[in-house]
Amino acid sequence: MIILGRKYKFTDSELKQLNKKFHHVNIVRYRNRDEKEVLNELENIAKTEPIDILVLNTKVTVGNEIIKYITKLQFAKQHKRLKIITMENLMEKYLFKCYIPEDNADLRFLSHIKAFGKFELFQKAIIDWSFAGTMFLTLWPLIYYIKHKIAKESPGKLYFKQNRVGKDHEIFRCIKFRTMHENSYHDPYTKEGDSRVYPFGNFMRKTRMDELPQILNIFRGEMHLIGPRAEWDILVKKYEDEIPYYNERHLVRPGITGWAQVMYPYGANTEDAKQKLMYDLYYIKHWSLWLELKVIYKTMLVVIGRRGL
Repeated sequence: MIILGRKYKFTDSELKQLNKKFHHVNIVRYRNRDEKEVLNELENIAKTEPIDILVLNTKVTVGNEIIKYITKLQFAKQHKRLKIITMENLMEKYLFKCYIPEDNADLRFLSHIKAFGKFELFQKAIIDWSFAGTMFLTLWPLIYYIKHKIAKESPGKLYFKQNRVGKDHEIFRCIKFRTMHENSYHDPYTKEGDSRVYPFGNFMRKTRMDELPQILNIFRGEMHLIGPRAEWDILVKKYEDEIPYYNERHLVRPGITGWAQVMYPYGANTEDAKQKLMYDLYYIKHWSLWLELKVIYKTMLVVIGRRGL
């Protein structure tokens, strides 16, 4: 694979994913370089290894000689399988997230993001009520055990309720089992080894057990089983100021678990929120019953493996 340009700067985890899929990932810098120098680098790569994909990842105008060269590459025997794709195509096909530009110069990525239709909502309702009903009937005895553990390690309220932003930007009260000591100092982000989290609270977070009361939010029609994370209203205001299109995720109801939550670790800043938004937009844009079941499967792996953060 050759990636021409650095319009989008890959994270370490993204490069790791791409290196698993392709034997070699070559990033060729284009901006502020002589065209002949770029052409020589492309030729040297093409001579040493077969190229399956060439990704256009540059905002600047590509020179005529380079365009002629990369289009002729497709006729060479060594590169017969070569496909020329955009950065947007690469992100969605191989990284399963939607491309978001670094600036607001190109907002075409928003053009196919829309709310779920009636048939999609009907399918999600079946999944929501089937799983939520089953979990409620089979797991409610856990409440007594959880109540006992919380009273022993951190006496206080059983539940934690907080204003979260839902579909169409409506505020609702999200219910979770309390995992932090009461009256802990204020910090919107949880860190590894956070002193505010008591031991059993940490276990509940890692197994996602603290999310179980959100079944009530599903029954109230405020959440889905699967969807973007229900984010705290104060953080949403912050993210909206720094990521103007953050509101797109509120086209659908939030979920107890979601594509971003199983694909990206717990966020601790605005850049993490932007990365998770890419996965949320992919989920909304490419929703299917298969994707819904895939999220459920990946969530089960997280719960069983206790890999939650």
